[in-house]
Amino acid sequence: MRGKVGLVVGLAAGYVLGTRAGRERYEQIKEKASKVWDLDPVQEQVGKVKDLGKTAAMAFPTAVWDSAVKVTKAATKKGGSAGQRLDAAIDAGRDSVDEVAEGAETTAAQVKQAAHEALDDVKKAADS
Repeated sequence: MRGKVGLVVGLAAGYVLGTRAGRERYEQIKEKASKVWDLDPVQEQVGKVKDLGKTAAMAFPTAVWDSAVKVTKAATKKGGSAGQRLDAAIDAGRDSVDEVAEGAETTAAQVKQAAHEALDDVKKAADS
């Protein structure tokens, strides 16, 4: 997906920079892009992506923090030998790695889905 967007941006930039029509054509392209950007469906998707980004940005550090707390509690609990506490901390760390990885995958899937929906809506808006 990133490759496709990069290709489109690169082609657009190359066209704008290489066109013989110069500034007038650039202004036309800029105006058309601004009109599409300002469409309500596009702005709705922009809002959704921003909200998702904020949620994801808060959820992932929370998962990491919770995992660090679990490991710390396991390592510092009272009772048992140092080896037992170390084993408990290692086990908690292994469990936490899976939780953090799962959270990252879920967040990535949500972002990908939101991006697809946003692109579909932008395309519909541009076609109309």
